[in-house]
Amino acid sequence: MSADERNPAATPTPCEDTQGDGRWMSMHHRFLSDSKDKEPDVLFVGDFLVQLMHQFGVWRQLFSPLHALNFGVGCDATQHVLWRLTNGELDHISPKIVVLWVGTQNRGHTAEQICGGIMEIVQVVKNKLPHAHTLVLGLLPRGKSPNPLRERNAKVNQLVREAVAYLPHASFLNVDPGFVHSNGSISHQDMYDYLHLSPQAYQAVCEPLHAHLKSMLDKSAEN
Repeated sequence: MSADERNPAATPTPCEDTQGDGRWMSMHHRFLSDSKDKEPDVLFVGDFLVQLMHQFGVWRQLFSPLHALNFGVGCDATQHVLWRLTNGELDHISPKIVVLWVGTQNRGHTAEQICGGIMEIVQVVKNKLPHAHTLVLGLLPRGKSPNPLRERNAKVNQLVREAVAYLPHASFLNVDPGFVHSNGSISHQDMYDYLHLSPQAYQAVCEPLHAHLKSMLDKSAEN
C-alpha cells in the first residue's frame, strides 16, 4: 500500500446497518449516555470478545470491582471502533487504562492494515485521554485447524507488539492461555464455534488479565 492510499482499517467508518434495525448506532448512543454517568478507572473497548465478556461471571467477579466500563460491540472491526471513539465515546470519561481488543473481525484486511488500524486507535486514545494507558490485547487464534486467518492474527500480534514497544502510553499483552494444542487444533470446549469463547476459556483469559490490570492500577496509585 503506497503512502497516498488510505488504510481502510485505519479510516473511521460507522458499521453498516445490514439488519436494518439500527442496533449499532443505538449502542453507540447508549455508550455516549453511559460515559456521562460513569467514572470508570478501566474502559474496555472492542468487538464481540469484549461485549460478551460482560455477560459472563468474570465481569462481575473480576472487572466490576475495578470500576470498569464495557464499550464492546459484536460486529466491530478497527475502523468501527475508531469511528466510535472519534465521535464522543471518550469525551466525558477519564479512565486510567483503556483495554483494546479488536482486529479479528477485520474482513479482507491484511495484518499490516489491521496493525495500522489498532495503532490509529492507540493514537486517538492518546490524543483524547493524554493521561491514560492503552493496553492492547493480542488477537486469539481461531478456527479448529491451522488456517490463513489464524496466521494473520498471529502476524498482527507480532506487528503490534513491535509498534508499541517504545511507546510510554501503550503496551501489548498476550492473553492466549494456550488454546492451540500440540496437533494444531483448538478444542470446542474452549471455543465452542472455534471463534467465541466458552465460560471456562473466558476465565483462563481474564484471570491473568485482571492480575495485570490490578498491578497497573496499583502502580498508578503510587505515582
